[in-house]
This record gives sequence, C-alpha cells and structure tokens, in this order.
Amino acid sequence: MPTGVAIHDVREQLFDAAERVLLRDGPNALTSRAVTTEAGCAKGVLHRHFADFDTFLAELVLDRIGRLDQQAAVLGELTGQGTVVDNLAGALTDLFESVALVILGLVTSRDELRARLRATTPVGIPVLTEAGAVFAAYLTAERAAGRIAADADVDTLALTLIGTGHLLFAGRVGAPPGAEEVRRVVASVVAGVVREE
Repeated sequence: MPTGVAIHDVREQLFDAAERVLLRDGPNALTSRAVTTEAGCAKGVLHRHFADFDTFLAELVLDRIGRLDQQAAVLGELTGQGTVVDNLAGALTDLFESVALVILGLVTSRDELRARLRATTPVGIPVLTEAGAVFAAYLTAERAAGRIAADADVDTLALTLIGTGHLLFAGRVGAPPGAEEVRRVVASVVAGVVREE
C-alpha cells in the first residue's frame, strides 16, 4: 500500500488478515510479514498499532474470544425452543467450524501467547474455557426452564461437550463431521439429564 494512504479499521483488517493466514496456512505460517502482506500494507503498520507481534497475537485471540458473546446471545435466545440436543449440536458446530480451531492451534503452539492470555483466562485453554462458560450458561437456563434435570451438573456437561466437540472436529482431513454425527455425540453426552426429548 502506498505511503500516505489512510487505512480504515486497521486493527480489524490486520486481525482478518491473520485469520485468513491461519485458516489457509496454519499457525506456523503466521508472522508479522505474512499478516501485513495478506492485509496489503507495509510491515510498519502492524508495529505502529501494536507494541510487538506477541501483543498483536494476544489481542487477536481476545478479539475472537469476544465474539463468543454473540454466540452466547444466540444460544440464550434458543432457551425453551426447539430441542436442547439440536440447540447444543448447532452451537457446537458453529463454534468449531469457525476460526476457533485455528485460534486454538495458535494458542497451543506459542508459549509466550499462552502466558499473556493467563491474565484473562487463568485456567484452562483460552477460547475453550470461554466457550465452556457459554454452554454452561445455556444449560443453566434450560435447567431453570425445566428442560434439563434440576440436579444436572451443567458445568461438567459444558466441559464435556466442549472437549468432545474439540476432539470431533480437530485434526480431520477432509470434511468436518456431519450434522447427524454431531447430534449423536451431543445426545449421548446429555442423555441422562434432558427432560423434553
């Protein structure tokens, strides 16, 4: 990009470029040069907006974690509607078919990044921990609505769903799992506590 041309929403453009590099080439290919090349700007642009590349990566992950709030709102609106299994299966698919898997790869491959993220995610793995909270909140709402057993341990169910979903979607060559496969797994996890199905 020529010098002197204003770039609007620089942070978001750089984050989107990083996401494209991650999806296309994986976490090992993510460098400041790869990001700025993908964004079509000079390398100095990234360093004018972020103290260093590790700061950029931490803010990228936090931005993508922040997007889980949107998923939480959508899932929360489904309380009492449809079936619990279908709602959870859809949310699990939305989570793991998004950039979440590649962000997880990035977090697990960079020690410095994980250390920086400990301030906001002191336990667990960033992204998965926050996604677990989203699922626990939904299950709590469904428990209050009477569609989940009153004695259900929603926190453990949420962690089980997130862990199982991660294993189901991660490391696949080719197509992601089909809707029926995801639904079958979710149904197995919540089989003992769902009341409406």
